[in-house]
Amino acid sequence: MPLPTLTPAQRQQALEKAAEARRKRAELKAQLKSGNLPLATVLAKRDDTVGSMKVASVLESLPGVGKVRARKIMEKYDISASRRIRGLGSKQKDALLAEFGGRSYSQVPPGTGNPPPPPPGTGNPPPPKLRG
Repeated sequence: MPLPTLTPAQRQQALEKAAEARRKRAELKAQLKSGNLPLATVLAKRDDTVGSMKVASVLESLPGVGKVRARKIMEKYDISASRRIRGLGSKQKDALLAEFGGRSYSQVPPGTGNPPPPPPGTGNPPPPKLRG
């Protein structure tokens, strides 16, 4: 089925709408990266801009999560690489929130991109004390 022929005005309107959607997605990803927007808020949103974003893209926007870690997390919870936010089931959303729930991304200092350290007793043991 061929695409409908658009008038120049309709084409311009479609281009503006697409540009606005890209701007909103970029803004949302920047807020996630800076820690100003928690993952729970993104998963709870019902608008088309968020719903059309791929899960991998959202996870990669989180501080401390790159392509490899995002892929492993998605495999762990049986989330397809092509899955979009609106297509996540409630159990998958709960699993992602549990995965990132131990960290408060709102406490990440701006510009560092690093999550806060794990609670005491859950990470590596402290270095040995030096005699002196």
